[in-house]
Amino acid sequence: MNLSGLQRINQYGGHLAFAATVFAAFLSVLPNALLSATLAALTLVCSVYMLVGTYGFEQIARWQSLPLALAYFVFQLALSTFAFYLSRGSGLWLMALPLVAHAVMVLPRWGALLFCALLVGLTTLNFGLIGGWAAASQVLTSYPAAVAFVALFTQVARDEQKARAKGDQLAAELREANRKLREYAAQVEDLATTQERNRLAREIHDSLGHYLTVINMQLSAAKATLETHDASRLPTAVAAVGKAQQLAQDGLADVRRSVAALRASPTEARPLPEAIAALVETSRAAGLATTYTVQGVVRPLSAPAELTLYRAAQEGLTNIRKHAQATQATLDLIYQADGTTLLVLNDNGVGATSASSGFGLVGLRERAQLLGGAVRTHSPPGAGFRLEVELPGQEMA
Repeated sequence: MNLSGLQRINQYGGHLAFAATVFAAFLSVLPNALLSATLAALTLVCSVYMLVGTYGFEQIARWQSLPLALAYFVFQLALSTFAFYLSRGSGLWLMALPLVAHAVMVLPRWGALLFCALLVGLTTLNFGLIGGWAAASQVLTSYPAAVAFVALFTQVARDEQKARAKGDQLAAELREANRKLREYAAQVEDLATTQERNRLAREIHDSLGHYLTVINMQLSAAKATLETHDASRLPTAVAAVGKAQQLAQDGLADVRRSVAALRASPTEARPLPEAIAALVETSRAAGLATTYTVQGVVRPLSAPAELTLYRAAQEGLTNIRKHAQATQATLDLIYQADGTTLLVLNDNGVGATSASSGFGLVGLRERAQLLGGAVRTHSPPGAGFRLEVELPGQEMA
C-alpha cells in the first residue's frame, strides 16, 4: 500500500476515534435527568464539537498554521467546557481527550506539553467549581494519567507513521540510485570498451609498424645487394632476407596477440632495460648506429608504465629509420631519484616540421596522460629530433 493510502486510513481512523469518544461521552449523560432544553443544547454543542474536531481539524493539519491551530484549540476547549457545565460534570470530561492527540499532531512539542497541562488544570478547576475540591482532588489522581496515555500513544503512532514515510522515501531513493548506478555502469562499460579499442589500435600500429619498417629496410638492402650482381655479396643478401623473414614471423605473431587482446607485454618476460636493448639491437641491425644507456638505480615499474616506455622507444626508433634520414641515435633510460622515469631519444636527422600530428605520437601522449605523465618533442629544422617521455612514480606495489 502506498503512502497516500496509509494517510487516508489514518485520517479516517482518527475521525472515527474522535467521533466515537464524543458519542460515548454523550451517551453517559443520557441516564441523568436533564431538561429537554438542556439536552437539546448539549446535543447541538456536541455535534458542533464533533464536526469541528473532524473536518475542521483536517483543514488545520493541512494548512499547518500555528495561529489557526491555537484558535481551533481555544474554540474546542470552550465548547467542551460549555458542554461540561451543561451536563453538570457528567462523563463529558472525556470529550477533551481527543484534543490531546490533536495537540501532539499539530503543535510543537513544547506547545503540546503546555496544552496538556492547561487541559488538566482546566478540567480540575471545572470539577472543583461544580463538585467541590474533593472531586477536584480525585480528578488529579486519574485525569493526568489519561492525558499522558493519549499523548504518548499519539506520539508513538506519529513516530511510526514518520518512520514508515521515511522508509518509503529511502526505498524510492534507493531505487533511483540503483537506476543511476545501472546507467553509470553502462557508461563505464562503453568507456572501457572505447579505451580498449584505442589501446588495441595503438598496439597494432606500434608493433606492426615497427616490424614492417624493419622488414622493408632489410628487403631493400637485399635488393640493392642483388642488383650489384656481385656473387661475393650474396651471403649478405641472403642474411637480410632471412632477417626480414624472421621479423615478418615475429610481426605476425605480435599482431595476432594484439587482435586477441591477450597479448603479453614485451616487458613481462624480461626487465624493461633488456626489452629496450633488444629494440636497439634491431635498429643497429637495420643500419642505424644507436647508443643506449641506462642511468640511475633500476627499479621495477608498473606494467602500464613499462609498456608505455617500451612503446615510446619502439615508436621513436621506427620513426627515425622511416623519416629522419639519420645515421646516429642516442637512447637514454633514466631512473631519477625523485621516482620519475625519463626516456630520451635523440637523432641527427633532418628533423620534423610537425612533431605532434603523427598517429604514433598521439598514441604515446594518450598512454602517458593516462599515467599522469607527459610527452615532449623538440625538432629544430635540420638539427635532428628529440623525444622525451616522462612518467611520475610508477613503482610496483
